[in-house]
Amino acid sequence: MEQVKDKQFLLDYIKTEFLSNTEIEGFNEDTPLVSSRIMDSISTIQLVDFIEKEFEVEFFHHEVDQENLDSVNLMWEFIKSKKQ
Repeated sequence: MEQVKDKQFLLDYIKTEFLSNTEIEGFNEDTPLVSSRIMDSISTIQLVDFIEKEFEVEFFHHEVDQENLDSVNLMWEFIKSKKQ
């Protein structure tokens, strides 16, 4: 059975790949990731690669920024806008 690729899927990936145990506590869909420096430039690139592959969307260079990647909610809105 294929896993549903939804906002929770994205949230779980970020928790697993980028957060320490102490960062997971209190983490939610609105937690700032880039502006709070939880994610650096390397982890941001890894995340963009994951989103492009798993959600079948393409980022243009100018879209790889805090406006689209600072929280799970912002990422999800970006993904939905690309799917339209």
